[in-house]
Amino acid sequence: MLPCEREVKGKLLLLREAFLETSGKGHALKDVIRNSLPAMVAVILVLLVVIPYSYLKGTYNSLVTMDETVKGAWAQVENQLQRRYDLIPNFVETVKGYAAHEKEVFVKVTEARSKVAGAGNINEKIQANNQLSSALSRLLVVVERYPELKANTNFIRLQDELAGTENRIAVEWRRFNETVKVYNIKLRSFPMNIIAGMFGFEKATFFQVPKERQEAPQVKL
Repeated sequence: MLPCEREVKGKLLLLREAFLETSGKGHALKDVIRNSLPAMVAVILVLLVVIPYSYLKGTYNSLVTMDETVKGAWAQVENQLQRRYDLIPNFVETVKGYAAHEKEVFVKVTEARSKVAGAGNINEKIQANNQLSSALSRLLVVVERYPELKANTNFIRLQDELAGTENRIAVEWRRFNETVKVYNIKLRSFPMNIIAGMFGFEKATFFQVPKERQEAPQVKL
């Protein structure tokens, strides 16, 4: 056999061994893949469940947090409205001592105050308190016609308390509306709106000043 033939034959043998080795590794790789396939499928299924669940859970908790923030802001509004509610009877009685014949105004304030007491949900409470604010504004107009009343010590004290309460009410209304705005925007955003609908979250109600009263009652000091 010539040297060149031996060289060619040697190379062919090397190629054959390399092929056999590669073929063996390929079979081994296939076996590994075949054996690990169930585990890979399980991991994929877990990810398909865990990822949506984690997003759903995070979104729901976010909505709950914002909803509670709105309720907290409303609670602060109610605290100040309750303070005004409690001040009004003494204020009215003091005015009556000097303007007893202004019966219509007193009746309006009393009726509006009763509606506040009977209001149920937030919408009803907002409407009832708007009516009370309007009635109180008319009462304050009456006060301006009685200089002797405005000089009364008890009236001055109640007037100061009422003025401070009205200012705090205005501040809390503004904070409430800011909180409601953030919540409602989030609620309407996609895909948040879908999840919110699934769990029954609803838009919060803004406080809106009625057209007939575009500013809080002005209690002059």
